[in-house]
Order: sequence, then C-alpha cells, then structure tokens
Amino acid sequence: MTPTDNAARWHLPYIDVPAPEEMAAWDRAASADYGLREEILMENASREALHVLHAELAASVTGTGTNTGANNVAPGANTNTPRPASSPFSFTGLRVLLFMGGGNNGGDAAALARHLHDAGAEVLVLHTRPLGGYRGAAGYHVRLAKRCGVPFRPAGAWPRSLPDPRWLAPRVVVDGLLGTGFTGALREREAALVAAINELADRAFVLALDIPSGLGGLTGRPRPDAVRAHATVTFEAAKPGQVLPEAAPYTGRLHVRPIGIPHAVRARHPASYRMLDDTCLAALPATTPCMHKGTAGHVLVVGGSEGLTGAPLLAGLGALRGGAGLVTVACPGGLAAEVKAATPDVMTLPLGERRAWDPAALPGLLALAARCNALVIGPGMGRSPEAAEVLSTLLALPGRPPAVIDADGLFPLAEGLVSLDLVRETDIVTPHPGEMARLAGLTTADVQRGRAATARAFAARCTGVLVLKGAGSLVTRRDRPITIIPLAAPTLAVAGSGDVLSGLAGALLAQGAPPEVAACLAAYLHAKAGQLLLHDYPARGNTPSEIADAIPRARKEHLPCC
Repeated sequence: MTPTDNAARWHLPYIDVPAPEEMAAWDRAASADYGLREEILMENASREALHVLHAELAASVTGTGTNTGANNVAPGANTNTPRPASSPFSFTGLRVLLFMGGGNNGGDAAALARHLHDAGAEVLVLHTRPLGGYRGAAGYHVRLAKRCGVPFRPAGAWPRSLPDPRWLAPRVVVDGLLGTGFTGALREREAALVAAINELADRAFVLALDIPSGLGGLTGRPRPDAVRAHATVTFEAAKPGQVLPEAAPYTGRLHVRPIGIPHAVRARHPASYRMLDDTCLAALPATTPCMHKGTAGHVLVVGGSEGLTGAPLLAGLGALRGGAGLVTVACPGGLAAEVKAATPDVMTLPLGERRAWDPAALPGLLALAARCNALVIGPGMGRSPEAAEVLSTLLALPGRPPAVIDADGLFPLAEGLVSLDLVRETDIVTPHPGEMARLAGLTTADVQRGRAATARAFAARCTGVLVLKGAGSLVTRRDRPITIIPLAAPTLAVAGSGDVLSGLAGALLAQGAPPEVAACLAAYLHAKAGQLLLHDYPARGNTPSEIADAIPRARKEHLPCC
C-alpha cells in the first residue's frame, strides 16, 4: 500500500475550530474579498439565533429536551434547526430581555430583538453604549430595530434600568454583551451585568449569542466570571474555548450555525485548531474474516521495574483491547514471573536475570523490537540510568517501528539524559500535565493555564506527535493544527489510565495508522470508554483495567452494523 492509499484509508473528518482572531479574519475576508456585506452576515446570524431559540423553547414545551451527548455540542449542531413555522410553538406574548453590548455581538442582539418583535414577542433591549455610538453593521441593525418599534433602554445600574418590575421575571434572557473577541478581564459594569444574567437564569431561559459573555474564546475559562447559559448559538464555526469540556457549564448546549462565510474563505485562511466528533470512529480498522494474530499487529511494551509491574501490563491490556493480535511485555528478567502471573493474556520477554534494567540484555530486546509493528516505551520503567540507556538505544535503533513514549520514558527526555532528537516523525509522546511541565521547563499550573501554547512550543522542538492529556486532550505536531478531543470523563482520573491509552495508541500504530491519526483515535476512543463507564460508575471507583475493558464496548457503540 502506498502512503497515499494509507492516508486515504485513515482519513479523519476534522472539523474546523478557528481561534477568535481567525474567525474575525474570515468575516473581514468575506466582506473585503467577496463583497459579502457585514450587515448581511449579522442578519444571517440573528436569523439563526432565532431558529435555535425557537427549537430550544419548543423542546422545553414538549418535554423532549436536548441530550448533549458526548460533550456540550448539541446533536445536529452543524445543521439548521426547523424554522418556526414547522412547530406549533409561538413567540407571541413571550417576554424576552436582551442585553446588548457595544460591539458586533450587540448588533446581533439588536437584529434578534427585531425578529422576536416581529414574531409577536414582548421585547426589551438594555444597551451598554449610547445608541448614537453604534457604528457599522451594529449601528445599521440598531437603527433598523428602532424604526421597527423595538424598545431600547440604557443598561444603567441594574435593576433600576428596568421600566417596571415584571421585567425581573422574563421568560427568556439573551446575552449579547461580549463576543469571542473579548480579552482581559471583565470590567466592573460588565461583571455586574453578567451577575444579573446569572441571577435571572434561575427563572428564565438564557441564550448566549456567539459565546457566553466573560468566557475566553480560546481557553474556555471565565475571566473571572461568565454567563452560565442554557444554550449558546455560535456562528459559522465553534471556537476552541467553546468545545473544551471545562466550558460546558457556561455554554450549555452549543449550537453551531452557518451565516454564509464562503468556503473559499475558509480554504484560503485555514483554522489553526480543529476537533473530532464521534464520526471519527468510523476510521478504526475493520475486522475481516481471514485476519489472524499476525495480521492484527504485534505491540512490544517496554517497561516495568521494582514495584511497578502493573503499568506495562495495563499498557499491554490497552493494546489487546485496541485490537492488537500479539502483545509482548519486555521487562527485567527478575520481574518476568510477576508480570506473567498477573495475566496470561500477554507474552513476556525477560531481559537478563536481575530485577532492574540490565543494558547487557539489550541484544534480545533489539532483535524483537525490529520484528514488531509498534513499541510502547516507558510504563513503570523507572528512572534509573540503566532505564535511560535502554530508552536511548531503542530510539536510536535503525529501522525500528514507530513508538509511543509515555510515563517514565518521558523523564530522561525531559532531563536531557536522552536526546529529544531521537524522537522520530513516526513516534507519539503522551505526557500528562505534570510530565509536560517537566518537558517544557514550566510548572503544572503554567501548562494548564496555557495548554495550547505549551503544546505548540513543544511541537516546535520535537518532530513526533504530541498528545497533551487531560480533559479535552490536545493532539498536534510541528506545523500542524491542534486537534481538540472535546471529551472528558471523571472515570479516567485514576492511576494507570494513561498506561491504557499508550497501549491503545500502540495497537493503532501496529495496525498501520499514521502516527497523528493513531494519536487522535486513541485519545478519542479512550475518552469514549471513560464516558461509557459513567453508567456503572457515576461516582467513579472504576479501575484502569476496566477502562481497557470498556474500549471494545465503546467502539461497538459506533459500528455501522450495530
């Protein structure tokens, strides 16, 4: 099979997730290069917001609700919702309070207010900027809404800005204060209005336009507070901060709606982030009636040390549950009996007779490594100088198979005991935030505050594929977009979970997946297995081996025939 054929076989359906500044560039290019007026884009956005609001309220009336599924992205989020005429639900008489900020997000709110007013709703728009100060497309829609009879009042000091007490009990609140371009921290007046919206959320449905005000469009974190919406409608494409799991309490159900940005704009200005959804699991290798263990891939797990024999076993179990036909654990010879006694499912390669790594036993390890399809190096390996020598020799082996480097395999790379230059384009490194901090020379808190920036900086130094683990794992490599895995599950927060992931990635490498694809699919399927376990372990308490056992079940849920 040629590289082109293999790439086609392993194609992943990536979804563009532009950074806020990239989305702004799309808007500018649509207007400047293609003549699509900003007023039209704003009109399209407000119409889509109307459709989302109608669908959400109609669902609440009928009791059907909206299941958020794998993350906070609502099912069908990339398709148009039914138009109001298709449902018996009506906006007539509905009291809707809209908060209008001073930028384009406020213009979206003004246009939406006009649509709601025309549909028979009772609306009131509270604006933070003098109406004469709105310019451009926002100014156009403010003036149009006023001519159509939409009432506006200054936001002023909440709640004295309200014309009468009944507006303290609206049916719907629309957050149009701040858009995805918001940076820094909320100012005092903005913070007060965010707090007011959140107070109203206890008795009203809150819809955020584009992004909940106060939420970082890149990080998904409040700055320092943010609107807690029941649903968010974002325009043309989701932004990174909206699809990260930590954003879900603020975005509620996330609806992604097109507003008419030409595809040519997106092609000429590619996004630097992307994400995957459940459709990616269709790329997992299919079974065939004639396959046998030799055609399903042989994974060699190199790990284990005194007191740490469970880690390579969990990696081996992850590889088997990921579909590998053969799994061998190479470990110090004095520990091989413990490893073999723990499970008959994996083979062992005893190296020497000691209970510690012995570089003198390397020839046997190198011979088997050259015959295997993928390596997983590091689980439970320990941090001895001998372990570092084994890692260095393996990585330097000419013609070796692709490797997943995890856990103790990352320590000598971080400490400079083994050169990062030995990591090849075919390899995957899988640090958790603490390991990433050591690799990057940062604190764990620094990594968590700037996960994407940390990932990009490391990818510039290392030719391999990086999986920065955590809630919403990030996958990237040099000069490539960051792929967001928009999933999280508390069941994965247990020691040994990462070992299972490394084995799963090794299994996919052994079955022929390109390293970036193997990393993305492993991280996604691992998270889906964790979510599946929430049914039986809603308060956690599962073991890492149960995560491995859930991998085939998670995959089965997405087989076309099932």
